[in-house]
Amino acid sequence: MLNTKTAHELIDLLNKGQITQNEILSDLKSQIKKTEPKIKAYAHAPNNSEPVNKDSFLKGIPIAIKDNICTKEALTTCSSHILDGFIPPYDATVIERLKEKGAVIFGKTNMDEFAFGSSCETSFYGPTRNPWDLKRVPGGSSGGSAAAVAADEAIWALGSDTGGSIRQPAALCGIVGLKPTYGRVSRYGLIAFASSLDQIGPITKDVYDAALLLNIIAGHDERDSTSVDIKADDYLSCLKKDVKGLKIALPKEYFIKGLDKDVEAAIKEAKNKLEKLGATFKEVSLPHTKYAVAVYYILATAEASSNLARFDGVQYGLRCTGAKDANPMITMYKQTRGKGFGSEAKRRIILGTYVLSSGYYDAYYLRALKVRSLIKKDFDDVFKEFDCVLTPTSPTAAFKIGERLDDPLSMYLSDIYTISANLAGIPAISLPCGLTKDKLPIGLQILSGPFKEENLFRAAYAFEQNTDWHKIKPDIKV
Repeated sequence: MLNTKTAHELIDLLNKGQITQNEILSDLKSQIKKTEPKIKAYAHAPNNSEPVNKDSFLKGIPIAIKDNICTKEALTTCSSHILDGFIPPYDATVIERLKEKGAVIFGKTNMDEFAFGSSCETSFYGPTRNPWDLKRVPGGSSGGSAAAVAADEAIWALGSDTGGSIRQPAALCGIVGLKPTYGRVSRYGLIAFASSLDQIGPITKDVYDAALLLNIIAGHDERDSTSVDIKADDYLSCLKKDVKGLKIALPKEYFIKGLDKDVEAAIKEAKNKLEKLGATFKEVSLPHTKYAVAVYYILATAEASSNLARFDGVQYGLRCTGAKDANPMITMYKQTRGKGFGSEAKRRIILGTYVLSSGYYDAYYLRALKVRSLIKKDFDDVFKEFDCVLTPTSPTAAFKIGERLDDPLSMYLSDIYTISANLAGIPAISLPCGLTKDKLPIGLQILSGPFKEENLFRAAYAFEQNTDWHKIKPDIKV
């Protein structure tokens, strides 16, 4: 089955003339027909794809796209009722770059509404399920992309990461997820959650594909004012099977009470493997880590409140009309937003509006910005001496559907190990490093300094190629 292969394996087979694009699409659609009714990874079903230039680099290899990345003439709804029927008139920059290389856009994946969540349960279209255990969540908010790749319903996918939304689902689904440095990949065409935190990145079956995909989507874009004009490396050239001389920090704040014992054991085993391969380790302190969750949920909700003000039923998406009172426009706004947004979106809009309001701005928002700068300084200081930082991706493996839905704080703590990278603007990757006693995937997170993705790829590839965790597939019960 060609749908089980990686993109780079398929490129090789296509170049040799041993397979065709149609054969890849046929195998993908066959797998989707079999497993999608149970997993529900897609918000909008894959289209019948048009043939592409056979001489292009990707030769028509399909890629799944998270439902908050604009695709011309294809539904893009952020898995929210308020964007019902919205079809963008343009492609996001990352989509343009994929099409230029000959990729086929293959469906829009399910997600937490507007990326608000860590479980893919807040989608208007219903929850996505984890291929490893259909009673458990795939993580979020890019849960649909992660589940599709893990279930071989996609060759690879794009997600977005605001506080861990690529890495955490990748960890829970046993695949690779990369959040690039803030500014490395254009956000033009990404429907914003929190503009100072969001980044688009790869979700793939192995580290090689993550490097390959970043090669395609990275680079300066003048249409995005936050895009940084720094030349991107050829990340494939960074893939080496040893890490001799690499200095890696272990932050003590990430190995404390609340970390699952199976996860802790797997991370320590991964550390030992990297040590045998030539890396050196030293314990360090990132003292402001304990403030990361609080800071994140002040800043992210404030930015979300501002960004989501544009969804009011006037220009696009859902519009609730019929009010015949003295002020029908205000009533239309209220009804549209009241019916269009789900409960988690409403919660974050209310929280964000509160922290930005007169009398609370200095006490919450301004103070959170100051602490964010301290969190960034912690990492800056560590990266003066070290090439990478090694941590768990998630404190636990996948939890059961519904288990945390009525406990927002417990849900927010799912991202406790991933949030800091977004606040500091640094790159981070998650890759599989073990299984729990219940045979659920465990994710290893590696972080590096700004625009030092090459260090991530070197460490991640060496670990992956000297272990077999990335080869283990879920046994999907259909």
